[in-house]
Amino acid sequence: MRLTDDQLREFDETGYLFLPDVFSAAEAALLRREADICFAMEREEVWREDNGAPRSAFAAHRYNEAYRRIAAHPRLLKPVMQILDGKVYMHQFKINAKAAFDGAVWQWHQDYGTWQRDDDMPEPRAMNIAVFLDDVTAANGPLLLLPGSHKLGVLEASHDLETTTYPLWCLERETVSELAERGGVVAPTGKAGGVLLFHSNMAHASPPNISPLSRVIVYLSLCEVSNHIRRFQRAEWRALRDFAPIEPLADDCLEELIRQERSTPVQHARDHSLDPQHESLPAAAGARR
Repeated sequence: MRLTDDQLREFDETGYLFLPDVFSAAEAALLRREADICFAMEREEVWREDNGAPRSAFAAHRYNEAYRRIAAHPRLLKPVMQILDGKVYMHQFKINAKAAFDGAVWQWHQDYGTWQRDDDMPEPRAMNIAVFLDDVTAANGPLLLLPGSHKLGVLEASHDLETTTYPLWCLERETVSELAERGGVVAPTGKAGGVLLFHSNMAHASPPNISPLSRVIVYLSLCEVSNHIRRFQRAEWRALRDFAPIEPLADDCLEELIRQERSTPVQHARDHSLDPQHESLPAAAGARR
């Protein structure tokens, strides 16, 4: 999948781009089922809200076959390599959930702000590409973006360790208000299988999900290989250290799993689990980390 000149201009001007129907309903449904399997695991990479609802499953591409394949899917890698003008490695991989009724807030922040401060990533030659695994609506906690904020560099932020179970470098309210007055606020929505690309300096957040509709999105944070991080203070599964360029798989790599599942449905959950060498120590449900 190659972006057009108009799409590249839109991304450069606004800092984001939404592409509908990149993945089929069957491909999105496969990933959604596998997300529930990952969220049910007791691993240190699986984070939960205080009430035990799933929040994030980090580095799922290391312990789930479907996510190993999406992490190297050409429909995701090729547009990012086109924008960043080079080969990329995986800086961070996560499945984020907004559980129905219980999905908590993600405060206003820039991802590169964290990557620079915590990981010593030299430049914002990195970005996010996200796959909607549920229909994302105005009701179920959509991502909120401040268009054009990516052009302002790293903004002043404070380290919030208390609001949620996940520590985050958060933007000041005054800063967010000024950015919203300048460029507005958008909430990209769309059907499962849609893909959202956004710049690593894009200011973004998401509200709590008090609706009865769950919302799960998988995020690939990809970095141009020469721009790899220099500091290794965070857990390796939060700031990955394999800087080898990712080689795209075949375009039908998820369809292959779907065919396997249809031929041996009883075994699919077992078959989609990866080698136990990636197993981590169990983490208590509901633990704050």
